[in-house]
Amino acid sequence: MRRHIASNALTFLVVLVFLAGGVLLWAQEEYSSEGPLAQPICLQVARGSNMSRVSEELAGQGAISSDVLFRLGADYEKKTGDLKAGSYLVPERASMSEILGIVTRGGASTCGTEVVYRIGVTAAEVQVRELDPATGRYAEVLEFDPGAGEAPAEYESFKTGLGTRFRVALAEGVTSWQVVQELSQIDVLEGEVAELPAEGALAPDSYEITPGDSRADLLVRMQEAQQAILTQAWENRAEGLPYETPQDALTMASIVEKETGGAEERPLVASVFVNRLERGMRLQTDPTVIYGITNGQGVLGRGIRQSELRAETPYNTYVIAGLPPTPIANPGRASIEAALNPAESEFIYFVAKTLDPADGHNFATNLDDHNSNVAAYRRLEAERAGQ
Repeated sequence: MRRHIASNALTFLVVLVFLAGGVLLWAQEEYSSEGPLAQPICLQVARGSNMSRVSEELAGQGAISSDVLFRLGADYEKKTGDLKAGSYLVPERASMSEILGIVTRGGASTCGTEVVYRIGVTAAEVQVRELDPATGRYAEVLEFDPGAGEAPAEYESFKTGLGTRFRVALAEGVTSWQVVQELSQIDVLEGEVAELPAEGALAPDSYEITPGDSRADLLVRMQEAQQAILTQAWENRAEGLPYETPQDALTMASIVEKETGGAEERPLVASVFVNRLERGMRLQTDPTVIYGITNGQGVLGRGIRQSELRAETPYNTYVIAGLPPTPIANPGRASIEAALNPAESEFIYFVAKTLDPADGHNFATNLDDHNSNVAAYRRLEAERAGQ
């Protein structure tokens, strides 16, 4: 009898062990295998939240099959206390283990709202946009001119929202004065700028910032980025170029930047100016004259006068020989690379093809052809004036 009872008990224990082992294997498989999420979601983790609330939210949105198992997994991996506030993109079919890594890793939010402060050549704007998790694309929800008065009321709620990211975007061809002026208008940055950065020293790019960042520190980041670009391009430059220093190349790049917005045209435009330098010809480029008038402080807003084309100033390349004394804007990487690796050509002239700058330029190797191209352009101007 006792032997029979002991046998039954042993059998029961064996069954329990097998059942427990089976449950454990199932749990491990469930925790690490693909999840049920059919399309990406943007998960908001509030400050002061906990793993219980997050697991319930994930279960409610169909991202996990079991909130209890998710919490047990967090306990097992000793990550229950590592939850980070923010907005996180949870990809489709993400496993519980992968989701736990996303919400405990920290760093910048990966979805939600982004405020972009755009500094352009002719204008500045603040753009608020939100990432659509399903498409992975941003949709613009608000846009305004920071210099046009008080910001819209919605901006404040977006700015203080959970997980909002901030970015400063510099357009190619902006001047250092423009950058400093617009940075002073960005209300999430702090501090004064003691000294205007040298023209050409800032890299046009997009820079992620955090509220409370220093304006001066951000300018240092921009300068370091431009120096790295220039150093690399100088090391990889073509042979025989008419530049004595990297600064000469930066000045040429700024002229190329202001003369064309077409990426495919930059090496060809650079070749024109290189050819003119090599032949001892004046550069005769309007953007340098304009810089001499404005000193980079805003847009001229009118045509260049004949008296200004004849004036002897350091930036009037219709009068001076060679390059102007400094860059005339902050050129982007493509223009720097074009200045240091120009196309091989015999062109020494160019003029716009049409009244639309996007259509590019007509190039010429001699003055007769250039004059014909200029005449064609003047006819287009006359036709528009007569409409």
